[in-house]
Amino acid sequence: MMTFIQEREMAVMPDETNGSPAGDCGDMKITEALSFVGEKITARPRVGIILGSGLGGIADAVENRAAIPYADIPHWPKATAQGHAGRLVFGELEGVNVAVMQGRIHHYEGYSTEELTFPMRVLGELGISTLYATNASGGVNLGYKPGDLVAVYDHINFMGINPLTGRNNEKWGPRFPDMSYAYDREYLEMLESAATEEKIPLRRGVYIAFSGPSFETPAEIRMARAMGADLVGMSTVPEVIVANHMSVRVAVVSCVANFAAGVKPEKLRHQEVLDAMSRAARSMERLMRAFLRKIS
Repeated sequence: MMTFIQEREMAVMPDETNGSPAGDCGDMKITEALSFVGEKITARPRVGIILGSGLGGIADAVENRAAIPYADIPHWPKATAQGHAGRLVFGELEGVNVAVMQGRIHHYEGYSTEELTFPMRVLGELGISTLYATNASGGVNLGYKPGDLVAVYDHINFMGINPLTGRNNEKWGPRFPDMSYAYDREYLEMLESAATEEKIPLRRGVYIAFSGPSFETPAEIRMARAMGADLVGMSTVPEVIVANHMSVRVAVVSCVANFAAGVKPEKLRHQEVLDAMSRAARSMERLMRAFLRKIS
């Protein structure tokens, strides 16, 4: 009988029907990372969790954890942004087997789309059925203020990239995946129910992603507002697209870390983002735990 890691590896082995790899050399890299990680863990993760800027401390709450530095995993890109520790943590939260990315990878760090979404591909091959991602954002909606938590229900990809560009691996998903419900509607309702139970105010919003690393201009924020965006950031969308491609259900919670450019006269600073996320970490963890209890 094959182990669960061996079963997942079979999905990314060369396709013998045409004599060529199913997804070129990138698939082989995923297989190597999968094999390495599989030797370090004892249970298949059900939920993948991506922690945004300043939220890495949540990973310390994982029980029976095994932490693997990104630098040790073959081909895994390193997190270089401030506030991102760079570890993959396995264990349990609220009785659910989880794989927690303690630090995410950003396009502005110089990574290609393949490298950018490599972690999500590995988590998908490990067998996660749910992605729970968090991020820090700027408040585009004039009714939002720093500290607000927002359940993302749609996004606008303004990054100029799409991680599905290039040859498609049909074993992962279709060439043209539908994105009508990129953010799972049942999960949205569960998030809102969990927030009500925990007495945590929670909004719904549309997230627009720019490539960064410069903050947006006031004119760009006015454009984003006119397009229907409530939040702005520099992450999340590539992972969400790949998760949908792999039929992984998605829930995303964003914390408004600051007012977007032009809303207030002050200049934007990254330290302001980290400070706001530190203050919101406890509420973010409580909401995450309540959500996990609902799906457990």
